[in-house]
Amino acid sequence: MANEFKLNIFKRDDLTKQGVKKVRRENNIPGVFYSYDSKESIAFYVSQHMIIEAKKSGARIFNILVGDKKQTVIFKSVQYHPVTDDILHIDLYGVNMKETVSIKVQLILIGNPVGVANDGGLLVQSLNEVEIECLPSDIPENFEVDITELGLGDSYRASDLKLEDKYKLATDENQTIASITQAMKEEETQPDLEQGATEGMESDDSTDTEDNADSPSTESKEDE
Repeated sequence: MANEFKLNIFKRDDLTKQGVKKVRRENNIPGVFYSYDSKESIAFYVSQHMIIEAKKSGARIFNILVGDKKQTVIFKSVQYHPVTDDILHIDLYGVNMKETVSIKVQLILIGNPVGVANDGGLLVQSLNEVEIECLPSDIPENFEVDITELGLGDSYRASDLKLEDKYKLATDENQTIASITQAMKEEETQPDLEQGATEGMESDDSTDTEDNADSPSTESKEDE
């Protein structure tokens, strides 16, 4: 059973860019709420402190008040700043607890792959999350992926996930989650002595040519 957390949100009336900037200046996060049973959306804001507390709770289901009506919601999408990683915007989606929802779940890799430990391979994680369908009450905090047995050249795909029957994988089964590749080795290059000698001779000839250049042409270049 997924944990629930009460989220205090406030309606946002000023929908202009200036209004959004003001919300952020006051250490709040703008967002939009929409529901499975309505085409209307409601603009809101929530304090950054509230979001921090929500994250600490580990909850995936949240309770909010829309007017005087209690709503059960999930975080449908979160927009982050590309540099600071601060949350810029949140979409909350009202759910029916008896109907399945589509949601992305974080993947946690565990174990030290034998291809890395024994063969000096390099671990590459291609997916950080997968999308699943399940009831809101069954939303997991994350999925642990044991990659201990991955050898050099092996891949762990979405189809390899061992999911309980209550979860339906929505991500393409052929997508690679993690793989072990050969570590790149820097090739040692030896200088070509014969080529170096030839280049040295060419350099001497070039110097002689420059020394014997006509002075008028040099003056002409300086004038330019």
